[in-house]
Amino acid sequence: MKITIALLALVGIVAAVSVPSLTSHAVTVADHSFLEKQKFLLEIVYRMEDPLMFEEWIKLGHTWVYDKAHYTHFDEYMEKFYESYKMGALLPQGEYFGALVKSHSKQAYGLFKFFYFAKDWATFQQNVAWARVHVNEGIFVYALTLAVIHRDDFKGLILPSIYEIFPQQFFNGAFIYNAEKFDYNTWAKYKQYEKELGDVYHGKHYNNKYFNNDYFYAKDFKTYQWWKLMGLGENWYWYSTENHFPLRENSYEFASNEKYLSFMKNINMMWYPVDYSRDIEFFNQHSLLTYFTEDLGWNAYWYYLNLDYAFFLDGETYGLNKDRRGEWWIYNVQQILARYYMERLANGFGDIPQFSFEYPYKYGYDSELVAYNGVGYSYRKNYYEVQSYGNYEMMFQVKNAISRIYNIIDTGYYTTYDGHKIDMRQPMAIEYIGNYMQGNIDVFDKYFFNYWYLLSQMYVSHVDYDDFTVSPSVLLNWETMLRDPMFYSMHKVIAKVYAYFYYQLPAYTHEELAVTGIEIQDAEVSELVTYFDFVDFDVTNLLNDKMVFQDGKFVWDKSLYARQQRLNHKPFNYNITVKSDKVQKYVVKAYYGPKYDEYGKILSLKENYMNFIQFDAFVWDFVVGVNILSRSSDDFPFCASDRTTYSELYQYVMAAYEGKYEFPLSISEPHSAFPQRLLLPRGWASGYPVQFVFFISEYDSNIVEQYSTFDASYYSGIGSGSRFVDNKPFGYPFNRAIDVTEFFVPNVYFKDVSIYHNDTFKQYYDEYSNYGHFDYNFYENYYTKHIN
Repeated sequence: MKITIALLALVGIVAAVSVPSLTSHAVTVADHSFLEKQKFLLEIVYRMEDPLMFEEWIKLGHTWVYDKAHYTHFDEYMEKFYESYKMGALLPQGEYFGALVKSHSKQAYGLFKFFYFAKDWATFQQNVAWARVHVNEGIFVYALTLAVIHRDDFKGLILPSIYEIFPQQFFNGAFIYNAEKFDYNTWAKYKQYEKELGDVYHGKHYNNKYFNNDYFYAKDFKTYQWWKLMGLGENWYWYSTENHFPLRENSYEFASNEKYLSFMKNINMMWYPVDYSRDIEFFNQHSLLTYFTEDLGWNAYWYYLNLDYAFFLDGETYGLNKDRRGEWWIYNVQQILARYYMERLANGFGDIPQFSFEYPYKYGYDSELVAYNGVGYSYRKNYYEVQSYGNYEMMFQVKNAISRIYNIIDTGYYTTYDGHKIDMRQPMAIEYIGNYMQGNIDVFDKYFFNYWYLLSQMYVSHVDYDDFTVSPSVLLNWETMLRDPMFYSMHKVIAKVYAYFYYQLPAYTHEELAVTGIEIQDAEVSELVTYFDFVDFDVTNLLNDKMVFQDGKFVWDKSLYARQQRLNHKPFNYNITVKSDKVQKYVVKAYYGPKYDEYGKILSLKENYMNFIQFDAFVWDFVVGVNILSRSSDDFPFCASDRTTYSELYQYVMAAYEGKYEFPLSISEPHSAFPQRLLLPRGWASGYPVQFVFFISEYDSNIVEQYSTFDASYYSGIGSGSRFVDNKPFGYPFNRAIDVTEFFVPNVYFKDVSIYHNDTFKQYYDEYSNYGHFDYNFYENYYTKHIN
C-alpha cells in the first residue's frame, strides 16, 4: 500500500503477468462525483450487524426500483428474487448465509443482477440502500461486492476488505465476544479508576531482568502472558495516536506522513491481542499450520478469486471467457495446494491426506468461529466418517461427477446431448476441464454437469438440496474454507483431474521448449529469510456503541484493532545472467518448488513438477551479448502489501470530499492481489532447501499490447482479456509431465537455495528492557530496514 503514488494492478498468486511500470500511468485523482459514490459504499457496509444508521441512506432505502425500464437487462432470476421478496420468502436478516448453499446462491445471484444491470448510479444506489435495510446481511455484502468488482463503470471504487466488513469470518469467537461487548465510555472510566488505585500495588520494588527494576502493578507481573510481546495487556489497550499507529509492513511511512497524522489524530484507537497458535485446541498436526491456513490474506485471496470468476456468472456476458476463466480457476486450485504442501514440508509433514467418502477423514477441525448471528460454526472430530452423514443421493452425484470426467478424459472426446463433439486431446480443452471442475455455468454440457462442486460442499456441511436455514460451516463460504484441512484434501481431487488431463498430452519436446539464441548462464538469489511480525487488523465494524453525528455528518472517532502475529519474509532479489545472439523481447518466468520430501529424499522432476509455484513473470528487452536481469520481490506484479484500512479509507475520502485532500484512485491495493508476505514458506534456522527455476519463452507482441491497454494502478482487469502477458497454458512448462531427456534446454535454469527463519521474538526474552510495551523505534527498523 502507498499513500500518494499509483500502485501496480495485482492479478493473482500465480498469474503469468507483467505489469507496466508505475511511470507508465499517471496518478488519477478522484473528482467529487466519484467521492460521493465512494463515501456511499463505505457508509453502507458500516456495522453490518446493526440497522442502517445513516439517515440519508435510510430515506433512500424506503423504495426499490422494480421498473424494467431502469435496467439494461431483466431476466427470470430478477423476477424470482422480486417474487420471493413479495412472498416474504427471502432469507431473513440475522440468518447465516452460505455462498455454497443452493437456495442462498440463487437469491444472491438475483440481487446481484439488480445491482449489475442498473442503468445508472441513481438506480443502483437506491437498490443498494433498499437491500441494506431489507435483505439478509450476507446476501447483501456478497451481491454488492460482486457488482462493484464486475461493473466496468465502477473502476477504482473500493469496498473495505471482507475481513473488515465481516471480522466474524476471520477471528475466533473469544475475540469477537470481547470486541462486541466493548464499550469505550465504560472502558475509559475503568482505566481511570485503575490508574487512581494503582498506587496500592506499588509497595514492592521488583528486581527482575524483564522489568528493568521499574515499579509495576502486581497484575502486570506475568511474564508468561504472550500478549505482552505485542505491547498489550490482557484486555483492550489504548495508545495516544500522537505517538502510536496501527502496525503493518510500512507503518513508519504513515507515522511520518503529516497529512495522514492530521486525518487520524482525533480517532481513539483500541487494540486487543489475537493469536493463531495459542487460541486453538490442538487436534492434529494440521493445527500447527494455523498461522498459515487461518491467515486473513490467504483466506481473502480465495474469496475474491471466487467472486472474480463466480460459478454462476456466464463467461460471455461478463467477459470471463476472455480470461480463460475455467483454466485460471483450476490452475489456482493446483497452485494453492502446492503452496500448502510447501508449508507442510516446512513443518516436517508430507503429502496432503487423501479424501474419500469410503474412509474416515483423519483431520478433525474446530474453527472456533462464531457467525454474525451469534451461532457457532460446526465441529468435526478426528477420523470423521464422511459417508455416515449427509444425503446419500447427493454423495452419489458427486462421486458420479468425478467418474464421468475421468471417463471423458480417457475416451479423448465428448459428445454433448445436441450432438456437438469436443476433442479432449487438444491443449485448449483444459478450459472445458476447468469449467467442469468449478461447476460453473459455462460447463460444456449443462444438461449433465452443473453444480457438482456446490453439492460436494453442501454434502460435507450437512446441507440438503432445498435447505433454507442452515448451520454455519466453514466449507460453505469462500472466505472461511481454507482454514479447514478438509478443503485441501477435497481440492486435491480436483488437482488430480487437472494433472490427469495433462498426463494424456505428450511431454514438451526439446524443440518446443527451446528458444533459439538464448542461454541462461547463471542465477544469483539473495538471502531468503522468513520471520513472524505483528500486524493490526481494523475490526471497527464490531463496535456496538452509539454512532455520533454532527450537523448530519458521521463522526468516525473510534477504531478497534486486532493485533496478530503473522508470517512474513525479508525483501529479496535475484539476478539472471543471460546470453543473447540478437536484440529481442522475451517473456521471463520464475518458479520455486521443493527439493526434498519430508524424509529428506530428493524429489525427481517426474514426481515433483506439479509442486512448482510461479512467483514472477515479466517481459525483458534483450540486447546482443550478456544481459543481467535484476528483479526484486517488490517488483513481482501479482503481489500486494497491506491494504489501506477501513478507518483510514473513510478519513481519506471525507477529507477529499471536503476539499482538503486529493484522493488518488490507487490508494489501496486491488482486491485480487495475493499477499506478498506469503510468497515463501516458513524457513528453518538451518535453511529449508528449495529450488528456484528460471524460464525464458517466446514473446507475443499482440498479447502484451492488449495487456497494456488498461490502467494497472487501480484496475485489476477482471473480464478484460488483458490480464496475462502471454497465451501459454498457465504454469507452462510445468503444466505437463516432464521428460527429463527433453526438458533441460539452454533457456531453463535451476538454482538451489535455502530459506532461513529468523526468530524476531528473541529480543523479548533476552534482557528486553521494554517488556510489556511495544518498541515502536524497533518497528521503524523492522520494516523500513533489513532485519538483523
